Amino acid sequence: MTPSGPPHADPPQADPPQARPPEYPEGHGLLDGRVVVITAAAGAGIGFAAARRCVEEGATVVVSDIHERRLAEAVDALAEVCGTRPLARICDVTVEDDVRALFDAAVEGHGRVDVVLNNAGLGGDSPLVEMDDDEWHRVLDVTLTGTMRCTRAALRLMVPQGSGVIVNNASVVGWRAQTGQAHYAAAKAGVMALTRCAAMEAAGAGVRVNCVAPSLAMHPFLSRTTSQELLDSLVEDEAFGRAAEPWEVANVMVFLASDYSSYMTGEVVSVSSRHP
Repeated sequence: MTPSGPPHADPPQADPPQARPPEYPEGHGLLDGRVVVITAAAGAGIGFAAARRCVEEGATVVVSDIHERRLAEAVDALAEVCGTRPLARICDVTVEDDVRALFDAAVEGHGRVDVVLNNAGLGGDSPLVEMDDDEWHRVLDVTLTGTMRCTRAALRLMVPQGSGVIVNNASVVGWRAQTGQAHYAAAKAGVMALTRCAAMEAAGAGVRVNCVAPSLAMHPFLSRTTSQELLDSLVEDEAFGRAAEPWEVANVMVFLASDYSSYMTGEVVSVSSRHP
């Protein structure tokens, strides 16, 4: 007798393993005792993920951002991880006085700066023929010149002390062509060149300068500022069939900040599942 009931349905298919992020990693003390300054550390992007991973790896962090409310929320979240509220300063990286005040506060509060993670950046989506000078300069001032200001401030501390690590955040669009991204791509390519030149200047003092170049790290702010159609097309190009989690990019920054990368300087590390 044929059993009655609905026709047999195949069970739902789980995502393939590569399409799921791995388990969130435990800390291993990679930055024990280090004082780490992190720019653009508010919100839910790479900057906050880097701050959290540094805390979990034993660092004392100094966090900064231009957004006062979101920075306060980031401090609250980090306090839940480390048990104490980290030092925080509002900092607009386009303002030299803000940058100097940030590093002065870090030295005053903790005596030194061992690591700097430069995350501040500003993007946009505009064809070059429609882009005015103000839009061009705004993106470059935050993304490239802001990184230069923070790198310069860090080197002024690290070179005399004879140690330190700077990790800059670039993007694979510094290598890849993408429509509507001329200003952002030029800025990120500049960050790569800045990293290499600063590394050569600082090497004799025992200071290392490296850079990460993420492809696509998904977070709420990105989904609010980028069309779903574009995000879907970018995900399709990734070998793992997914965007990176912000903490996966932060892990590479932690590696570059740690002694595990002691013989690396002037390098740009692609954090991507496809070749530039």
